[in-house]
Amino acid sequence: MTSTGTTAPPPPRVARLLRPYAGGFATVVVLQLIGAVAGLAPLLAVVELGRTLLAPGPADDGHVRAVVIAGAAGLLVRLLFTAASSGVGHLLDTHVQLSLRRRLAARLGRVPIGRLARRRNGELAKLVGEDVSAVHPLIAHTPGELVSAFVVPLVSLGYLLTVDWRLTLITLIPVLLAVALVPLMMTPARLREQKEFDAAMGRISASVVEFVQGIAVVKVFGGAERAHGTFRTAVGDFTRSFYRMVHGLAGPAAGMQVALSPPFVLLAVLVGGAYRITGGGLAPADLLPFLLLGLGLTAPVAALGHGFDDLQAARRAVGRIRDVLAEPPLPEPVRPVAPEGHRVELRAVRFGYGGRFGYGGDFGYEGRCGYEGGAAGREGAAAGHEVLRGIDLVLEPGTITAVVGPSGSGKSTLVQLLPRFYDPTHGSVLLGGVDLREVGSQELYRRVSFVFQDVRLLRASVADNIALAVPHADRDAVVRAARRASIHDRILQLPRGYDSVIGEDARLSGGEAQRVSIARALLADTPVLVLDEATAFADPQTEQAVREALAQTRQKRTTLVIAHRLETIADADTVVMLRDGEIAERGTTEELLARNGAFADFWKIHTGAAEAAAVQAGAVQAAAMEGEEAR
Repeated sequence: MTSTGTTAPPPPRVARLLRPYAGGFATVVVLQLIGAVAGLAPLLAVVELGRTLLAPGPADDGHVRAVVIAGAAGLLVRLLFTAASSGVGHLLDTHVQLSLRRRLAARLGRVPIGRLARRRNGELAKLVGEDVSAVHPLIAHTPGELVSAFVVPLVSLGYLLTVDWRLTLITLIPVLLAVALVPLMMTPARLREQKEFDAAMGRISASVVEFVQGIAVVKVFGGAERAHGTFRTAVGDFTRSFYRMVHGLAGPAAGMQVALSPPFVLLAVLVGGAYRITGGGLAPADLLPFLLLGLGLTAPVAALGHGFDDLQAARRAVGRIRDVLAEPPLPEPVRPVAPEGHRVELRAVRFGYGGRFGYGGDFGYEGRCGYEGGAAGREGAAAGHEVLRGIDLVLEPGTITAVVGPSGSGKSTLVQLLPRFYDPTHGSVLLGGVDLREVGSQELYRRVSFVFQDVRLLRASVADNIALAVPHADRDAVVRAARRASIHDRILQLPRGYDSVIGEDARLSGGEAQRVSIARALLADTPVLVLDEATAFADPQTEQAVREALAQTRQKRTTLVIAHRLETIADADTVVMLRDGEIAERGTTEELLARNGAFADFWKIHTGAAEAAAVQAGAVQAAAMEGEEAR
């Protein structure tokens, strides 16, 4: 084998993620350093003025003016450099967030579907959206705040020590009390509560996304109470986790707030100063710098304390981003081999989700899929369950192979092996005599296209969605593909026709989105086509037109299709009946019906269901006509 392994590398460290922006961080730190030091000038100027004015004898006017000018200059420098530091920090933050989102998108595009299946749509949306945004304090604010938190106290301490070292130690008491409380906010219990809080937030996001996406089904089938119950459960979990986190942090946070508050700091300085003055160890005028700079000692630490929650959230968000960036991509061959022809063969294929079977591993599997073809997730919802067992199948060029079987038999999993959304646990899938794991992904997707029942279109123009696999295609080719997929007339009804953007000025139904996806596959014109009930939402006339369009090029294409409708089975050269992940029967429709086996039973059930649906539709139509006559 020439493919690389799937062992996950260690997550990239935060320093490694931010290394390309080291120069920007250095600029922020230097600017903030200058601004922080200059910010002490006004305080020192006030101190010097007080000591000058309180000194016996007339004040030196020249000295007073120099002190005032120095204080004003320091204030101006602080404003300029702090503003510059903040501006550079926020500009740096936008670059970091853009880079992280691009890296996440690139990684998610290369990670096998089985790795992503364990994550809900809401969790992935939260990761790329909220988690990346949560990094903002870490990038835009923390570097400057850390500089202020260390530089301002150190410079202030140096000056105060020259005045009176004993009162300096007394002034540090509030800071030391606040720092002593920090470990109480970082205990394993507090970190666990914060992790549970983040997980609860993710569950709320996921439940909202799932409810909104399925709101039509919920309304039609009267499942609103159950759907709302899922959301209420998620909200209840969030409330309890939030209460536990706040309850655990309330005591240390309140203690820090009190210790760093100006009244407490002034009280400590005044008590200590009064003791030193009455004892004759300190001149009254020398108490002034401690009153002013004492507050300066606590202000930066208090700022860090107020941003503690944001910093913790940013740290956890970075951890989740690191975990996703550490997901191993789909293994690419070291020396890609080009297939010869488009004959497809599955040899002793076995596949399972989670556990020791294939993808999932220690990540588990929740059976919730955020990708097209989510049926595969339902088939493999049980972690460790082997979905396909010993599949041997050959798809000859120019033929259509239909896969049928009850729900959970492994149909969707089987068809997703061809575009290599999964690799088999055992056995191999060959294209043109070459194992798919030895075919480069770009070469593979030039030869294999797919249309699934659950279609997700990009937020781009209709033309771009159709030309996704062939971006250089001209408009005439796009229109021809749309005509063959019976979606051209509907596109012309959109506000800007083919230039209408999906999700902005174009709203398509499920059947229309399917036809756009079919047009995409027809334009790609790959030698292998995978269809997962691609016309499930289409009306009979549209389905017939699409089937005819696909049939026009069937002689030069290998087609694998999941079939639920009997019309699709009738078009197939070979029908494969799956049951419990194994091939129960195979052959033409006539051969399988003549055997009177599993497929015959399947046929009878579906024929009966189709007839019952037709009778029910006729009854509804008759009732409607009777109602019209009565009116």
